Amino acid sequence: MTAPAITPSSPPVRAPRYWLMKSEPAECSIDDALAAKDATVPWTGVRNYQARNFMRDDMQVGDGVLFYHSSCPEPGIAGLARVASGTRPDPAQFEPASPYHDPKSSPDAPRWLLLDVQALRKTRLLPLSELRSHPPLADLRVLQKGSRLSITPVDAVHWNHIVALLGKGCA
Repeated sequence: MTAPAITPSSPPVRAPRYWLMKSEPAECSIDDALAAKDATVPWTGVRNYQARNFMRDDMQVGDGVLFYHSSCPEPGIAGLARVASGTRPDPAQFEPASPYHDPKSSPDAPRWLLLDVQALRKTRLLPLSELRSHPPLADLRVLQKGSRLSITPVDAVHWNHIVALLGKGCA
């Protein structure tokens, strides 16, 4: 009698995670992302270590993204997207003419990363004022005083509530 074959086990599948990613619409709007090849854009210019670490350590392909317009007349969630790639060095850090240039970074030891984000759909704008009007979203990070990170995690309960709100008026 032969012993049964032993097959390596697959890594456990983790539950999807969700993120709010801020972009200035003058630089890359939800419309720009949707118009890009495969509706996919590199998320460049992240220059905060905590946001970079979220990308590097926690974000995975397939994670949900709330595409948020910031630094504009009416900031808010403008679309839904997904993480479309793993991280790689952000080339802008090496370009002296780039506003994202970092002279302390080198190709051998890059400090800054990017990943690709695929826009899935444009939604009605869900502004901060409306987000604040929903008690279940009270502890959403973007609503916290002093929250300036360009990438923040979103709890599944917040994600589901926001997606339900957006379902009531997609563009």
